[in-house]
Amino acid sequence: MIVRKTKTSAKSLLVLLVMVLAFFFVIYNLVFMIKHHKGGGWISANSHSKFHVVVTATDAAYSQWQCRIMYYWYKKVKEIPGSDMGEFTRILHSGKPDQLMDEIPTFVVDPLPAGLDRGYVVMNRPWAFLQWLDKANVEEEYILMAEPDHIFVKPLPNLANGNQPAGYPFFYIKPDKHEKIIRKFYPKANGAITDIDPIGNSPVIIQKSLLEEIAPTWVNVSLQMKDDQEADETFGWVLEMYAYAVASALHGVRHVLHDNFMLQPPWDLDVGNKFIIHYTYACDYNLKGELTYGKIGEWRFNKRAYLSGPPPKNLSLPPPGVPETVVQLVKMINEATANLPKWDSLNRS
Repeated sequence: MIVRKTKTSAKSLLVLLVMVLAFFFVIYNLVFMIKHHKGGGWISANSHSKFHVVVTATDAAYSQWQCRIMYYWYKKVKEIPGSDMGEFTRILHSGKPDQLMDEIPTFVVDPLPAGLDRGYVVMNRPWAFLQWLDKANVEEEYILMAEPDHIFVKPLPNLANGNQPAGYPFFYIKPDKHEKIIRKFYPKANGAITDIDPIGNSPVIIQKSLLEEIAPTWVNVSLQMKDDQEADETFGWVLEMYAYAVASALHGVRHVLHDNFMLQPPWDLDVGNKFIIHYTYACDYNLKGELTYGKIGEWRFNKRAYLSGPPPKNLSLPPPGVPETVVQLVKMINEATANLPKWDSLNRS
């Protein structure tokens, strides 16, 4: 009897130990997810499902040379361990093929009907996604919405957490600051203004099925905002970003926010654990390595200086003292331009 009682007690203790460990495992994961959602830089455990990399573009030289650099670095990092990057598509919303069809996997869609974009070409982005989702055969469960001026610094894992997409928090997307305008498109009955994430559509990793639900709303909200004079004047060049944020909220979708999703020189100084360089801002410095933003520097790189043709090969490196993000950007552009064929002649308006 004593022996049997001892064995029963040992078994009970083992069961209790397993339950305690399970309890702490649940608590750990709960804390992990909360930390992750607040943009703490952690990458959540998920299925590591591949995501399809998608960029929308025009056939203008300015868009073409950026897409070539982007695709070059996509191919370089795609197969490196740690990557969940799947196939690549450039959605060309010019309505007809261009000269990069054989170099970059491309899906041609129609632009918006004449006059609807009112000269704001980015309005074609949600319309392009809507057509592509309807007509293309995409094998991956997830999609990364990217832009031509993105360069992959390192292999990008799937940052989405199941059916909760991953996004990047932009400091200038502030729904609460513009609540009066936002409420025209997101009535109080839909929820608090803080339910709208401070994001654009890019970079975002999202389930394809979820994007299929959001895309029609994204198109409609974009057009409605463009037709609203107050919204158009206030949001300007980020109008379509606000439209995606509002459309997502209308569908009850919240994004996991990742500060390390990408970096934006010259404001971000260190590459660190970031995955994408977004080179939308001008980088102007004097020869002492001091930022002269808003004033053309003695050394500069500004993508908008190359609207009608690509930047030259072998750009000069920044002077000493310039942040590593700017140095790495220039080095990565130089590597791509040195290896891409017909760089100086192919992409010119």
